[in-house]
Amino acid sequence: MSFGAPGGGATNIKPTPPERGSFPLDHDGECKHLISSYLKCLKTQRGVNDEECRKLAKGYLACRMDRNLMAPDDFKNLGLIFNDQKGNPSSQSGNQ
Repeated sequence: MSFGAPGGGATNIKPTPPERGSFPLDHDGECKHLISSYLKCLKTQRGVNDEECRKLAKGYLACRMDRNLMAPDDFKNLGLIFNDQKGNPSSQSGNQ
């Protein structure tokens, strides 16, 4: 018996990679305490990703970057811009 396409033929589905590539899992639990805090924050905020929870997410991503569990990147590229950074001219470049 063959599963898949009608007639028993296999379908050719081209897999698509994730946008930012693959990254190693945190097998040793080096950043587990941070992700636990983030998930707890989301639970207390009833799923709303407010600024307090986003700062915990930033700490978790920083932990992963510091331990080479993900490629270093600017937090702005990861969508982590906070109210105190939005109006700060020193955090913006090329505005002159």
